[in-house]
Amino acid sequence: MQRLCLTCDTPEANLAMDEALLESAEMSDGPNETLRLWESPSDALILGRASKYAEESHTEQCNRDGIPILRRSSGGASVMIGPGCLMYAVVLSYEQKPFLRQLDQAHQYVMDHLVTALKSLAIPVVSKGTCDLTLNDRKFSGNSLRCKKKHLLYHGTLLYDYELSKIQRYLDTPPRQPEYRLNRTHEDFVINLPCTRSQLEKSLLESWGADQELIDVPHSLSAELQRTKYDSQEWHRRL
Repeated sequence: MQRLCLTCDTPEANLAMDEALLESAEMSDGPNETLRLWESPSDALILGRASKYAEESHTEQCNRDGIPILRRSSGGASVMIGPGCLMYAVVLSYEQKPFLRQLDQAHQYVMDHLVTALKSLAIPVVSKGTCDLTLNDRKFSGNSLRCKKKHLLYHGTLLYDYELSKIQRYLDTPPRQPEYRLNRTHEDFVINLPCTRSQLEKSLLESWGADQELIDVPHSLSAELQRTKYDSQEWHRRL
C-alpha cells in the first residue's frame, strides 16, 4: 500500500485532498490503494455529507469563536478536528478486496486494522457501534466512508491530545446515537488516547503495510475540488 503523510494548510484543503485521493484512484487504470495521515493545524467542525447544518452544530458559538463549519464528502455524524486529533484516510480497491462491497465487511475490515495498530501500543481498544473505537467505554474515534465504482474512501479521527471541552462547546448532541452511548454528554463520552502522534503514525503505517511513498500526489485535482466545492458555502450549508 502507498502512504501519504501530508497536512495541507487549511481544513478545506485537507478535506479536498481526501476526496482527490479517491477520485484519482477511480481514474487510474488499475487498483490504487493509499493510506494518508494528517492533522489539521486549526480547529474546525466537520459535518457529514447528509448532516443538517443547524442540527449538529452550535452555530452561533462557532461563528463567535471563528470555528469554520465544513462538510466532508462521506456520510456519518459531525466531528471536531484540530491539533491533537490525528486524521487518517484510506483508499481501498474493490478489485483487490471484492468483499468490501458489503458495507458491514468494509467497516469490520478497517476497524480490525485500527484495533490491531492500537493494540500494538498496548492500548486495550474496542470497536463498538457501527464504526466507533472506544477505550474504557468512551469514544476516541469516529469514522465514515464513501463508495465509488472501483474504490472506497474510509476515513476518521483519532483523538490523542485534543482539547475535549471544544467538542461540548461546538458540537450539538448527535441526532443518532449508538446504544452504548447511553445518552451521555460529549464531555462524559469522549476520551483521548494515551499515546503520542508519532506512536500513532508508526503503528498505523505498520498495520496497513503502507511502505511505499505515494509519488503522484493529486495536487491539481485537490486544488480544483477545493475551489469548486470546499471553498463554497453553498456546499457546506446545503442542508
